[in-house]
Amino acid sequence: MAAPLELVTLQYPPYQYEENGETKGFVVEIVKEAFRRLQQPIKITLMPWTRSIKMIEDGTADAIFTAYKTPERELFADYSKEVLMPQTVSLFVLKDSTIKFDGDLYKLAHYSFGVVSKVSYGDIFDNAVKNKIIKTPDITYTGEQNIEKLLAGRFDVLVSNKYGALDILKRKGVMDKVSELAPEVQAIPSFMAFSKKRNLSQLRDRFDEVLLTMKKDGSYERIVASQSNVNLKK
Repeated sequence: MAAPLELVTLQYPPYQYEENGETKGFVVEIVKEAFRRLQQPIKITLMPWTRSIKMIEDGTADAIFTAYKTPERELFADYSKEVLMPQTVSLFVLKDSTIKFDGDLYKLAHYSFGVVSKVSYGDIFDNAVKNKIIKTPDITYTGEQNIEKLLAGRFDVLVSNKYGALDILKRKGVMDKVSELAPEVQAIPSFMAFSKKRNLSQLRDRFDEVLLTMKKDGSYERIVASQSNVNLKK
């Protein structure tokens, strides 16, 4: 039997999370099914995103999910061509906030933002930070910490994967204290990304083939439907 593939990701419910010592989530189930079809054993480890990215760069892990594609990461990661999971990036504020958003981040330049270290929020927001339209954001290491800081008034606007933030708010019982601004910042595809140092391009290609087959035979949608209430077509 082949040696287990070392996969890394972060605690990011409802996509992937640990509960009672077991790794769960609808992306986890999709990944498990894909590698089951490839007859490739896997080991999934959840850890801070910064460390996960570094392990792919160093080649101490084989692959990472659910990763947005950035030019910097493409230097050390071979991305799947098939989208693993479409994601939506949204802005959140406290319920009593007067902040409005019309899709133009320039108009929010004088507000403070909270982000998770080394997480990409898509090229629209990332470029706004790079071009200093968004001033140096308040950095945390988990989505939970980011929510806690928003609730404590440490910054004005939280940027997050929409469903990740809603899941945390629901679990904390604070849905009534936070509002999502409309419109969304960006709809972004996320991928499985393999460490270039592990020379896994052939496995990446086979993973693409299986993932595409799962989408065509309906098993991909069935897994998502059974695990979540996420509308992938939004």
